[in-house]
Amino acid sequence: MKFSTKGEYGLRLAVNLAKSYPTIKNTKDIAAEENISLKYLERLIGELRKNEIVQSFKGKDGGYVLAREPKKISAGEVIETMEGSFTSKCTSTHCQQVKKCSSSFVWIKLGEQIRKTLYGIKLSELIK
Repeated sequence: MKFSTKGEYGLRLAVNLAKSYPTIKNTKDIAAEENISLKYLERLIGELRKNEIVQSFKGKDGGYVLAREPKKISAGEVIETMEGSFTSKCTSTHCQQVKKCSSSFVWIKLGEQIRKTLYGIKLSELIK
């Protein structure tokens, strides 16, 4: 399984906000600290906001903050928001051979373990 920069940078963004929680941060500061282009970071933060992982505040002192405490947000939630679902083709309607396929067991088990691991890691664990 390969994750894109969208997942990697989205997680870095969330961890950055977790480190300063509950302080509101602006995108320019986050972009500079994480070495992510401002334009790309704004797209990522839009996804996190849409999925209620971060909240936005307008105005002179506006910016972004996590919508919940870092101990209540998992790495899996952030990565799945950025990358999409972790399900394999074996668990979806894409494969008509799933009941006959001897390797489907491996892909289903792997998907379950990846999901379990990523959802078991909270942002609060990544800021220590």
